[in-house]
Amino acid sequence: MWTAENRAKYNRDHLRYPSDVTDAEWAQIAPLIPPARRGGRRREVVDRDLVNGLMYVLSTGCQWRYIPKDLPPKSTVYRYFCDWSHDGTLDRIHHALYVKCREKLDLEASPTACIVDSQSVKSSEKGGLASIRPALTRAS
Repeated sequence: MWTAENRAKYNRDHLRYPSDVTDAEWAQIAPLIPPARRGGRRREVVDRDLVNGLMYVLSTGCQWRYIPKDLPPKSTVYRYFCDWSHDGTLDRIHHALYVKCREKLDLEASPTACIVDSQSVKSSEKGGLASIRPALTRAS
């Protein structure tokens, strides 16, 4: 329920973009970002700006080429998105935040039950593949 206290807590008007991470959010995410690789060039972009660029694309649904100019270049943000998707960084961030949210609600870290809706899980027709095979191999 929105109260005056909650509105102030979730107000994002003081940020450059509403999708930017706050200091408290960054404190949760920063330890999960892998350090720059050894050797080669130094990382020229700030990790927090990369996360802000990713969050901008995810929250607005815009195309990569429409990332604002005051965020890192679109090619850089996209490359880190691909790298972090591939090495599991985004999955680790998601899992850590998911666990924190469940703990905040006094729930176990992972759910213990699952609901399967018969409308979303289709079963095979009577006979399954055995009844389909003769129809597919019948001579014309």
